[in-house]
Amino acid sequence: MSPLKTTLRDAAAGPVLEVLGELDYGSADELRELVPTITLRPGQRLVLDLGGMTLCDSSGVTALIAAYNHAQAARADIALTAVPAPILRMLRIVGLDQLFPIDSDSDPAPRS
Repeated sequence: MSPLKTTLRDAAAGPVLEVLGELDYGSADELRELVPTITLRPGQRLVLDLGGMTLCDSSGVTALIAAYNHAQAARADIALTAVPAPILRMLRIVGLDQLFPIDSDSDPAPRS
């Protein structure tokens, strides 16, 4: 078991939230509670860096959708980046690749 760890940093286009570990039933609430605290302005882009994610179950999918809804409510964009192959496969199976832009670049938002 790999506990969830998140790191938030600022980039020129907007905040970058790195998600590491397992996003599952036991940890999804942590992400769902964190995301609404991220201030987004219209036109910004929230990037979810999933490079360190090792697992995502249905609760994790729900947390990702909540992040999408938060960005939409703020009239901001959202994108996923550095998505590991098994997670990307799951996102495609459930159709979230149609909802989220997925950037293959491992670091689309340089550190500030």
